[in-house]
Amino acid sequence: MQDRRNIGAAASKGMKINKQTAKRLLKYITSKYKKQLIFVVICIILSSVANVAGSLFLKTLIDDYISPLLLVENPVFTGLLKAIGTMGLIYLVGIISTYLYARTMAVVSQGVLKQIRDEMFEKMQTFPIKYFDTHTHGDIMSHYTNDIDTLTQMISQSLPQLISAVITIISVLFAMISISIPLTIFILVFVFFMLKVTGKIAMRSGKYFSNQQQTLGEMNGYIEEMINGQKVIKVFTYEEEAKKKFDEINARLCDHSRKANKYAAILMPVLNNLGNLEYVLVAVIGGMISIYGNGILSIGAIASFLQLTKSFNQPINQISNQLSSIVMAISGAERIFELIDNEPEHDEGYVTLVNAKKVDGQIQETKEHTGMWAWKHPHHDGTLTYEELRGHIELKNVDFGYEPNKLVLHDISLYAKPGQKIAFVGATGAGKTTITNLINRFYDIEDGKIRYDGININKIKKPDLRRSLGIVLQDTNLFTGTIKENIKYGKENATDDEVINAAKLANAHDFIMRLPKGYDTMLTSNGANLSQGQRQLLSIARAAIHDPPVMILDEATSSIDTRTEKTVQEGMDKLMQGRTVLVIAHRLSTVRNSKAIIVLEHGRIIERGEHEALIAQKGKYYQLYTGAFELE
Repeated sequence: MQDRRNIGAAASKGMKINKQTAKRLLKYITSKYKKQLIFVVICIILSSVANVAGSLFLKTLIDDYISPLLLVENPVFTGLLKAIGTMGLIYLVGIISTYLYARTMAVVSQGVLKQIRDEMFEKMQTFPIKYFDTHTHGDIMSHYTNDIDTLTQMISQSLPQLISAVITIISVLFAMISISIPLTIFILVFVFFMLKVTGKIAMRSGKYFSNQQQTLGEMNGYIEEMINGQKVIKVFTYEEEAKKKFDEINARLCDHSRKANKYAAILMPVLNNLGNLEYVLVAVIGGMISIYGNGILSIGAIASFLQLTKSFNQPINQISNQLSSIVMAISGAERIFELIDNEPEHDEGYVTLVNAKKVDGQIQETKEHTGMWAWKHPHHDGTLTYEELRGHIELKNVDFGYEPNKLVLHDISLYAKPGQKIAFVGATGAGKTTITNLINRFYDIEDGKIRYDGININKIKKPDLRRSLGIVLQDTNLFTGTIKENIKYGKENATDDEVINAAKLANAHDFIMRLPKGYDTMLTSNGANLSQGQRQLLSIARAAIHDPPVMILDEATSSIDTRTEKTVQEGMDKLMQGRTVLVIAHRLSTVRNSKAIIVLEHGRIIERGEHEALIAQKGKYYQLYTGAFELE
């Protein structure tokens, strides 16, 4: 008994969420397209009225034009032809109205979907990195494809058909009442029975359609992982296990889809057969009334009522037929709104980065690009101070964990002055990359302080903070476009000369010029037409053109061969002059010239100092450098 109550409560809660989602979706549709929707409703009314008028005119056609002609020897068909022409005009109005509202709804639906896609993508740009770390990319993509597709079907077809069905039902009902109240009562009782049957079937299919959408997103995520990891799968001969996992997800999707569509597929045959039964019963009852009712119903009235019965059943069938699409669309809309409603990245900062210049030794803000940047710091008393952007990084007693009560960094204190190169070494999971994530404020610390040029980074607006940082990751990310455009990601308004100079600095210029179209060579699929080393060189060039005071190199040369690494390192040394550089490296030969080398283990700093001093200590760094202990 308790289980039944829980199931009932869950079902009631689910229905409530669906109603809220439907209302919210309706707001999207009506917010910008009120005039178009009014026009659509008018066209639907005209179409419905024309259909009803045509059915009612059938009574006049039979009783006033066809029946009298059967009683005369030499009938004249002039009046009948005019009546048929009138009926044709009535139905023509309905056809034109249907065409107009269908065309208008196509425009409205695409406009609404564009608005939703824009809002989804715009909102997604505000999400913290944590969101993308905890959601598969395939599942996120499913919102833009499968979930949007379900909305397309509903807005362009299901919604206008639903409105048309409601208006048709009302107008047909009045028309039927005008012909015969007893037959109308019979129809209403029969339709109530049909709706009860439809409702039960729809409730059963609803939960399965929701499960279908969720499992479809899971499948997309898994497929994306498998595509990206094909080399790993083949190297470790993981094909069979991958197929088993896919079969498991696919089987669940098949089960949910089968159950959902099983109930959805039952609707039409059930309703069609009930509709046919209703039609026969109306004909029998109408005939009996006509025979034994002393002419209460004429032959034309019965024919007209039968036609109206079809017109009454058709919108009910339309509603039932569209229930599956509506349920799927609401499920898709729920997933879309879940994405939109995710909390954006919190930013309480108020210190901004501005162009600056020095006048009589004082820093002043300027609109011109002078090559000098400063932190614009407003204070509670209304005053402004400007601090030159130098790139002085300081962490003091920093604790951090990706999950509550699970610290991965413990009491981290360090500093990096402008022009210094600080290296982080240690085993995988020691916390090296985590430190750089905290400096970028991809994540916020649990305790302690991080200061940038003496300013608590929590006070600096995140876009301004990140604008002052350059980063080269181990995993390169190139975008569809030319090589020139990819390098310009670091500086959108860069000139061609600046692009070339950045490429030369990263030692990418020579291989670029050997390509068929040089800097105009198109890149696709994350630069699949380039080698891994070449992609990394472009990533370094992109950071070079950004020209930040702080550069973070997270295994930046790990994908480059030793010979190329040497030449790139020379270019990087030039780039690092006058800048703060934070380096994460497994190749310890690349960090020998660092001002300080910080050795991390299990989220704690266990050693720090220059290369020679650490070697002399013969501690963990010595073991790593001499090969007595290898990095994992």
